This record gives sequence, C-alpha cells and structure tokens, in this order.
Amino acid sequence: MTPSDFSAIDLAVIQQLVNAIPEEMGAVLGRSAYSTNIKERKDYSCALFTSEGKLLAQAAHIPVHLGAMPRSVEAVLDDFPTLSPGDVIMLNDPFRGGSHLPDITLVSPLFFESGDGISGYAATRAHHADVGGMSAGSLPNSTSIYQEGLRIPPVRLVENGKLKEDILRILCANSRNPVERKGDIRAQLQSHTLADIRWKEVGERQGTTRMEAMGTALLEVGERSMKKVLAKLPVGTWSAEERLEHADKDHEFTYLRATLLTLEDTVVVDFSESDDAVSGSLNAVHAICESAMYYAFLCLLNAEHPDEVLPVNHGTFLPLTCITRKGSVLNAEMPHAVAGGNVETSQRIVDLVFKLVKQLLPEALPAQSQGTMNNVTMGGMDEEGNFFSYYETLGGGAGASRTQSGADAVQVHMTNTLNTPVEALEFSAPLFIREVAIRENSGGAGRFRGGNGLIREWEMRVPVEVTLLTERRTLSPAGSQGGGDGCPGKQSRILPDGTCIPLAGKGTWVFEKGDRLRVETPGGGGYGQPVS
Repeated sequence: MTPSDFSAIDLAVIQQLVNAIPEEMGAVLGRSAYSTNIKERKDYSCALFTSEGKLLAQAAHIPVHLGAMPRSVEAVLDDFPTLSPGDVIMLNDPFRGGSHLPDITLVSPLFFESGDGISGYAATRAHHADVGGMSAGSLPNSTSIYQEGLRIPPVRLVENGKLKEDILRILCANSRNPVERKGDIRAQLQSHTLADIRWKEVGERQGTTRMEAMGTALLEVGERSMKKVLAKLPVGTWSAEERLEHADKDHEFTYLRATLLTLEDTVVVDFSESDDAVSGSLNAVHAICESAMYYAFLCLLNAEHPDEVLPVNHGTFLPLTCITRKGSVLNAEMPHAVAGGNVETSQRIVDLVFKLVKQLLPEALPAQSQGTMNNVTMGGMDEEGNFFSYYETLGGGAGASRTQSGADAVQVHMTNTLNTPVEALEFSAPLFIREVAIRENSGGAGRFRGGNGLIREWEMRVPVEVTLLTERRTLSPAGSQGGGDGCPGKQSRILPDGTCIPLAGKGTWVFEKGDRLRVETPGGGGYGQPVS
C-alpha cells in the first residue's frame, strides 16, 4: 500500500487513533504520579514515534518538551540500535537531546502482535521536582552543569519487562525526595505499559501493513500543511534581535540574534550571530532552540487553520531548518549550565522568531506575552524533619491581538502547565499562601489591552531555601501596532514586621520562618492605538 491509497476520511480516523494514545498516556501519568508538579501541574508530555524514530503523534502537553523529544529518541536509537519487548530507556542529558536535568525522558519500543520487529516508539518526558544539584528543586543559579543535578545518559531502566532496581536506586539516592522520585518514575512506566497495549490494539484493528503506510501518509499531510502556509510568505531575508537579562556575570544583557530566510515553501532561521554561551544557567542546547522555533511556526499554522485539527509530526517540521552556532548561548556545550535555557531562554526565542515573522505579516501575530516562566523553587525540612521540595512556574499576561485583549494570569508559549492548587501545596509543604490575585493594570494599553500578570505570595512555616529564575524584570513585553508595553515583573521578601526588601529576578536566599515571598509577574503587551 502507498499513502495515495488512503482517503481523507481514512487519514482523519487514523490520526485520531494515534493521537488518542499519547493523550491517554498523559492521563495515566498524571493520575499515577506522586509529586504535585506532575500530579497537579501536569508538567509532562507524551508522544509516539515511527520505527525510524520520527515524530508521529503528540498530546497537547508542553511545547518545550515536545519539540525537543525527537532529539532524545535519536540519542536512544544511536546507543541502543536493538531493543526488545519490555525494554525502557531513561535519559535526561541536555547534550543528548534533553532539555534540563529535571526533565527525565523515558523511551520504549513498540511492537505489533505479529512480532515483525519494532514498529514504533513511545516517549514520555516529566519534570521531576528534584534530581539533586546545589539547590532544592534542581533549578539553581548555576555556572556549571555539574551543579545542576544528576546527569543521565541513555541507560536501560527496564530490560525485558524487569525493572533494574539498581539504576532506580542511583536516581533516588541523588534526589532530596527519593520516595517521590520513585513514585513519579513508576507513573511514567505505567504510561508506557498503556502505550504498548493501545498500540497493539490499533495494529490489530488496522493491520500492520496498513498502519505503516498510514503513518507515512500522515507525515506527508503534516509536511504539505506547513508548506502551504510557508508558500504564502514573501521570499526574502529578515533579521531581528532580543535580549536576556543578567544572564552573564560580566554583561547586563545577552543578545539573541536571528536571520529568517524564506524560500518557495521552506524557511531557514539562522541563530548563529547570537552571543557566546554565558556564565549563568540561561544557556540553551540546540534541541531547545529548535523546539522554540517549531512552536512559533506551529502558531502560524494554527492561525491559518483555526477550525482544523492538523497532524503535528515529523513532516510538519521538515520545511523548517534551525541553524545554531556551537559554543553560543543557543547551542551551549559541556560543561555550561543549562537549567534556565529550557524554561527562560526558550520563551525569549519565541519572542525573537515572532519578531521576525511580524516583519512579513505585521498583523498575524499578537503583541508580546510575559516572556518568562517565573520559576520558583523552594526546599527545606518540614516540622517532622522530612525534606520537601516545591517547584512552580507562574502565569502572567498574554499579549493582545488584532481581535481581542490578552488573557490574564496564564501560562504562555513554551509552557502549558497548570497552577498548583492552594490546598495541594499547603498539604504537601510547610508553606502558607497569603495571596493569589490578578495584578491589575499590568497589561499594556491599546485598542485591545494586554493581559494582566498575577500576584502570588507565600509565607514560610519553617526556614526555606528559595530560588528564583525569571526574565522580563528589566525589559517590558512589547506592545504591537501602537499598543503599550506590559509592566515588567518584580519580587520581594517581606519580613514579619512588614519590611519589604526588593529581590533580584535571579538568585537564591534562605527565608526564615514567618518571612513571605511576593512575586508579581509581567503583563502582556497591548495591541493597536488606545481608543480615547
């Protein structure tokens, strides 16, 4: 059979079938997990790949995970060209297709009942709240990868269906929450068991030959969809730049630069002129830069087809080429720190690519959103002497568009997580939430107003180590088409007597019992001249 043998209805049916598997994997993972970060915030992603390691289908999870996962699958195939039923490979190495060390990826081969060899792969990536390193939560303001936690190359965690307990013990021994790590890893493994069952069911229903041909056809649909959108862009070359704040100890700003080259129905985005790798942790690896670029063009694709469910797979990304320079802040090499590249630099890469595309299509994309994940990690000993760690990214203002105002207090672009419910947080950690509120009037003015940021304030019930890793504290999210800029974020430490001490956007501090942390996140940019 060939891809041309299938009707549009055939392809729509099989697309929904394969999409449903990673969605159900995610449901199993989230419901089985131990940590609030995975169970409550849904900080995980699931995907399926072809037998050649090409992305076939993904759930609507975390963009920064999903765009980079194919590089992890490549690393697994390089190190393990032969895998058996029941095998599961684990890795988190950013320099082998990972993102940052807390994101642990599992990859398992899939087989049809016929047993004719590997017919696909399932992959999950989940953010584990602590994998060691110099500060609780494993998102430190680090200067070396060795300060960030346990780095795992591709290793066989499960062999022929039997968990290798010694490998799991190594991981757990390097975490401040070993019981939580074990529970979260087992939750990921359960989702892979589910994927194997569902994959066999689909193969039995459709037939193996038909499934393989349909997979190829879906990749072709994805490629045609993206090329159709890119063909509408004018041919030419455009350049833009963005800045990171205090990413390097010797410079206030670090420049991200890109050039967009549009051809007939393909594009090349060249980031080679970006600054060299920085002394801090905002270095990104190539997979993260590639992921952010993919996401930006997926937004353009979805804007062109708002009422269609198009396949997102390897074919969708084939017309897009990402070029980075080794040794730069967007393609850092060992032993540079990269903890913040995944969460913060990825957001700013999206701002940069949007800035390029808006030169071609000024009204197609919204004003800038908050441009940061506002990472907060906390850890210490609770009243019973047990160690706890807590991680959260905070929503902010979304940029307004030509048709509507930006949303208030939402996660934007490269993250897609929920907030931690107050009840779940206070149950699992010795913290008390004093305030959760919309940060009024923080969105930029305009014909359509930028979304407002949020305010979140924690009170410490015990001494707590607090780490902040944020952006957009100096540079405001820009408005579009005459709209006003959003307000930058800010944060402070409030002592029991009410004294308010401003804090830097990046740093680690020990808060005493009764101290409060207050974070006010950025607003989004407005769109169009304000109506008087």
